Amino acid sequence: MAERFDPYALLQALERQQVTYVVIGGLGRVIHGSGEVTNGLDIVPSTREENLRRLGLALEELHARRRDGKPPLLERDLVGRGVLELKTDAGELKVVPEPVGTHGYDDLRRRAERPPLGQGLRPAVASVDDHARMLAALDREQDAQPLAVLQRLIELEHGLSRTPAIDL
Repeated sequence: MAERFDPYALLQALERQQVTYVVIGGLGRVIHGSGEVTNGLDIVPSTREENLRRLGLALEELHARRRDGKPPLLERDLVGRGVLELKTDAGELKVVPEPVGTHGYDDLRRRAERPPLGQGLRPAVASVDDHARMLAALDREQDAQPLAVLQRLIELEHGLSRTPAIDL
């Protein structure tokens, strides 16, 4: 049986604790129009001390656990800029301090968008261009199809912005 994935519950917990973050990964691409299916939320948090404290509170609220079943210790688990993979009451959550191909939160927030997702949620979501940049930097065969979809979305986005004026 598949594990429960409730992106609204994950995002609402982050919002309640006023965590500053950018959504990336599969859910970020789905929000932009990708047809893929995802079973988790990937975020890039600001690594400022106060924000990590608020993230820790959100993780407690979600009963987050590392793969070994222990609760995360953000100060230790985010050292070395690795991906922190967690299981929560609402599904999988990956905390990615510095995604490959980026310089982390401050880099991604510049072009992030805040689309309305319902239930009052408008999280910062990395741009289509930044999602493509991250997938290209990973250079994995499994990312070829999602990258092709993102490139097509970029083409469509740029094509729509160059619509010629209609003469009346």
